[in-house]
Amino acid sequence: MTAATPEERLAELGHTLPEVARPVAAYLPSVRSGPYVYVSGQVPLVNGVLSETGKVGADVTPERARELAAVCALNAIAAVRAEVGELSRVRRVVKVVGFVASDPSFTGQPQVVNGVSELLGEVFGEAGRHARSAVGVSVLPLDAPVEVEMIVEVE
Repeated sequence: MTAATPEERLAELGHTLPEVARPVAAYLPSVRSGPYVYVSGQVPLVNGVLSETGKVGADVTPERARELAAVCALNAIAAVRAEVGELSRVRRVVKVVGFVASDPSFTGQPQVVNGVSELLGEVFGEAGRHARSAVGVSVLPLDAPVEVEMIVEVE
């Protein structure tokens, strides 16, 4: 039987939500406006430390980048929970934007960002299905290989 709440599904999947990542510059981790929570770009920080650095397709394998994208998603989910109290208040994940620091020859950004999309689907079910962009960039903050931002609709 599948767990009833997003928090229970996270636990069932073996994930623990981290503390909200501290901003590395002058911004908030998330902002609520009406029924929407806008989550700032989240990099793959674990316990406040960047998990890996470099370009996907050169320094970081696509498979590892996909795992790191899921870490970004966990950080984004933590920011949402901090904003609204409990994840069962999420009506829908509306939009995800995934940025992939890419070697110039790397074109697999969509597959990397699938690490985010698949986790959101597992955690939120149908409400986790979303519109998405997967963008290759030359560099990201702190030399992170991936960064993820999202917009969710809440009760």
